[in-house]
Amino acid sequence: MDAVVELAGVSRRYRRTLAMDDVSLSMPRGSVVGLVGENGAGKTTTIKHVLGLLRAQAGTVRVFGLDPVKKPHDTLSRIGYLSEHRDLPGWMRIDELLRYTRALYPKWDHAYAQKLLQVFQLDPSAKVRTLSMGQTAKAGLVTALAHRPELLVLDEPSSGLDPIVRRDILGAVLREVAKEGRTVLFSSHLLHEVETISDRVVMISAGKVILDETLQDVLRKHQRLVLTSGNGQSPKNVLSGVEACEGDAGRWTVICQGELAVVTANAKQAGFEVVEASAAILDDIFVARAGKRLSSEEV
Repeated sequence: MDAVVELAGVSRRYRRTLAMDDVSLSMPRGSVVGLVGENGAGKTTTIKHVLGLLRAQAGTVRVFGLDPVKKPHDTLSRIGYLSEHRDLPGWMRIDELLRYTRALYPKWDHAYAQKLLQVFQLDPSAKVRTLSMGQTAKAGLVTALAHRPELLVLDEPSSGLDPIVRRDILGAVLREVAKEGRTVLFSSHLLHEVETISDRVVMISAGKVILDETLQDVLRKHQRLVLTSGNGQSPKNVLSGVEACEGDAGRWTVICQGELAVVTANAKQAGFEVVEASAAILDDIFVARAGKRLSSEEV
């Protein structure tokens, strides 16, 4: 499948901070890519390069095969964007906001915009400044979706929102992705949401990509075990594939790579009692990967 977004060796430094450290990633057409990491990891900086708001200091950025800095009109006209801050003009009514945005996009679908207003229960005559945080996010999503973009970029779309609004927004995105096969770049530090919406995961920590795989493969390859040991021996130095190991007094919680049946059998063979064994969740995997990388850099 051809790539909608390609970053190759992109680096960005802000004074002494390396916000992006040799970042490479590729987004196939029709994929939903979850860009995950802690606050300040480099997610928003990566997105700004995709949108052409920042020029790569090193490496290359291509969106639809084009440099978004040199060809802003040819790229931005095909992108829908919802930012974390949702900076919409407060003095406009919602219907005025849609008319203003419509003028920027030749492929604007008026009927679809009206349908989204109904789905989100937004009053077209309401002033933007009177909207709640959740309503503002929904209004921003309407402007991002109504021209049916080939690439939808969502930068922390659930930030500060209550669970019901988060569900409504993610549900709308999922419906459109499933229906029309759009490409989505979804940035979040809420990893359980990424598991809900994404089919590919890019983990970034301190500006460095630490994992880039399909969500299915990531979850299949990582297991969570709770082990006990009569002699107090730590699994960290005994079992292979250990990403993280926490505990004491002979009871350990381990995140490790490998098939569940295999890692369980290995633990038993090494003399541990397996109290619990299950697939790791994405949050466990990120904490394990990021912590392991940071620990190795401190040595």
